[in-house]
Amino acid sequence: MRAPAFWEGSPDHPAARLLAPLGRFYGRHTAARMDRPGEAAPCPVLCVGNFTLGGAGKTPTALALAALLRRLDAAPAFLTRGYGGRLAGPVAIDPTRHSAAETGDEPLLLARAGPTIVARDRPAGARLCAARGAAVIVMDDGLQNPSLAKDLSLAVVDAAVGIGNGLPFPAGPLRVPLPRQWRHVHGLVLIGGGEPGERLARGATERGLAVHRARLAPVGAAFRDRAVFAFAGIGRPEKFFASLREAGARIAGTRAFPDHHPYRPRDLDALAEAAQRAGAVLVTTEKDHVRLPPGFPAETFSVTLRFEDEAALLARLEAMMASR
Repeated sequence: MRAPAFWEGSPDHPAARLLAPLGRFYGRHTAARMDRPGEAAPCPVLCVGNFTLGGAGKTPTALALAALLRRLDAAPAFLTRGYGGRLAGPVAIDPTRHSAAETGDEPLLLARAGPTIVARDRPAGARLCAARGAAVIVMDDGLQNPSLAKDLSLAVVDAAVGIGNGLPFPAGPLRVPLPRQWRHVHGLVLIGGGEPGERLARGATERGLAVHRARLAPVGAAFRDRAVFAFAGIGRPEKFFASLREAGARIAGTRAFPDHHPYRPRDLDALAEAAQRAGAVLVTTEKDHVRLPPGFPAETFSVTLRFEDEAALLARLEAMMASR
């Protein structure tokens, strides 16, 4: 879905006020579910989640944290629901064999970096991770899923938008009212800058929670001074377009699609025609690229997450591993 604009506005917006009763019902129901005790996994579980619906940068964060765990000589495996895919799992993902239609897009990205299990039943997925040799599970999303106990839960926050209007879905982007979510997290990963994120960082600090600051950085300089027609079906396409501009690309045109959008032939034909008219190359995100058919002429703009204080995060991950 594409997030409605009023989610980032005031909680007094007419649409937000109209939907607020539904939001209160949804929030109470989801909060009660979130509070249930979970099943213990055979190895430590590091949960990378977020407070809101939509993209905050969870998958780049999961990839970066797995890289830090490898520096500690831990063997991580990724566990994910496989949103948008038809496989229920638990199943080990092979990026050369599985498609985005089967697994969703994030598992294919994760599987390029390490063993990845898709499972709607998270405890069953955790058992398969351990059976395949994982010493630690990096759970991409699932903060609000109570079925599996977590050893360390980090909430990823896009500092530019924070929690939007602060209301539960559908009146706003929150999955659960924020006061009910704080008790389930051990720290924040704050990506980028912005007052909305800083307000959450202050709230975390007041509760004694660590704030790990990070930023997304482009990999290489492949698009500097090049004319590009950019398209994306992610939580915040405009963030992707801004990153391209910051990397020196000349934006000849853009098109935004809903998050996890399945690209159809008419979409691809329209994109190719628009890029040709603009005299530009097509460029998209890694997450979108795995949903494109082989041979479609779109290049990928790759980013990586970099933490400001890796030493503090490494110490925290080491303590998590030692606690078992």
